[in-house]
Amino acid sequence: LVCDLRGGIQMKKEYCIGIQLALLFCFFLDMTGVYFGDKCLVTRSYKEDGLFFLIYLVAVVLFLTKEKIGKWLVIGWTSIWFAIQFMCHEWYTIFNSGFMGPKDGKIAYFSGTIQWLKIEGKYIPDVYHTILHILILAALVFTVMYSIKNRQKAKC
Repeated sequence: LVCDLRGGIQMKKEYCIGIQLALLFCFFLDMTGVYFGDKCLVTRSYKEDGLFFLIYLVAVVLFLTKEKIGKWLVIGWTSIWFAIQFMCHEWYTIFNSGFMGPKDGKIAYFSGTIQWLKIEGKYIPDVYHTILHILILAALVFTVMYSIKNRQKAKC
C-alpha cells in the first residue's frame, strides 16, 4: 500500500540527510575558521562552540544509525539551536538591542567578517551567520517534514 499524503510535499530521507550534512559542514567551518586573505567569513570558535558542534554531530550520527531516536534529537537540538541563534543575532537586528551584551559590542565583534550590508549603528548578521541560520531552519523543517511523512506512512 502507498499512503496518499493529499498532494503534499514528499520528503525523502536523502534530502533530510543532505541538508543536515550541509549544516554540519557549515558548522565545521566555525570550528576551523575561514579567511580569504584579510577577509573573514567566520573566526575559529571551537572553544566557544565545540560542545554545540559535538552535540549536533552526535544527533546526526544517531539519525543515520538509529533513526527513531536520532530524528527527535535532531529536531530537538536544531529547535534549541535556532532559538539561541535568533536571540543572539536577529533579535539585535529587529529590536536594536538584546540579551547578549550591548549592540555596539556585537557590531564591533563582527566588524571584521564578510557582511551583506553595513548600516551605521545597526547590527545585521554577517554572511556566515545568515547562511548558518537558513541551514539550521532548513534542517529543522526538513526533519520535521520527514518525520511526519514517516508517521503517516506507518499508519497506512
